[in-house]
Amino acid sequence: MKNKLKRSIISAIIAIVAVLTFAFSFNYNVKDREVLVFQFGKLVNVHSDEGVYFKIPYIQTVKSIFVGERIYDIPRTNVTTSDKKTMICDAYATWKITDIKKYYSKLSSVEAAQDRLNAAVYSSIKNVISSTSQDEVISGKDGSLGANILKKTNLDSYGISVTNIEIKVLDLPDDNKESVYKRMISERQAIAAKYTADGEKTANTIKSETDANVRTIKSNAEAEAADVIANGETQYYQILADAYSKSEDKTEFYKYWSGLEALKDTLKNGGTYVIDKSSPLYEVLINK
Repeated sequence: MKNKLKRSIISAIIAIVAVLTFAFSFNYNVKDREVLVFQFGKLVNVHSDEGVYFKIPYIQTVKSIFVGERIYDIPRTNVTTSDKKTMICDAYATWKITDIKKYYSKLSSVEAAQDRLNAAVYSSIKNVISSTSQDEVISGKDGSLGANILKKTNLDSYGISVTNIEIKVLDLPDDNKESVYKRMISERQAIAAKYTADGEKTANTIKSETDANVRTIKSNAEAEAADVIANGETQYYQILADAYSKSEDKTEFYKYWSGLEALKDTLKNGGTYVIDKSSPLYEVLINK
């Protein structure tokens, strides 16, 4: 009887301990989540590691908050470019909680965080677009708009971090799309015509310079050829003068050689020739 009573008491104690343990504890999975512990409504602890934790019933409460990355779709809004043109911007941002205590004390809810995010991103978009011309936006010359907007968006003081900002649409208002596109086409045609004219002008300049160089080279070559011919003739006549001015043997030899040269040139074409007695050729043939 005593043993049975003893076992009953032990079982009751175990049951009470189990109930108290269940009542005073909580278990949670901390993957992308953190748990806030409140006592009389005041934040007293934060749990970031997975496990079993104890709480005081009726005095302490807990709240689990997702701290992983979230996506926020920013409402479409009008922005003004650096050249005072209106455009419609549609963007989205990704963000997450990085300091749970700051987040809860200053924002406390996702809705409040998104309101703060919307205001910060909108301000950054206005600042970046206001330093970019409409043509640059339309032609996509500034492909880093999202990155530049992200650099200007800082919400660390609220315990949240903006991880990315993407521009989905940056378009013209419907009422002036056509006029803007026509103006851009006209401007690009003007630029193309200018490039064409500049190219033709450069080509003509190169051609003129080339022609002038050719004429100079040709003129120099002709002058050099004339000098060579003149020098050759001078030497030729000098040789003749030397031949006639020296001994009779050389003079006679030169007459003889000249006659042979004349004969050779004459007989190249064949036929019958009448030779005058005063011709050097006659003397060559007679003295042969």
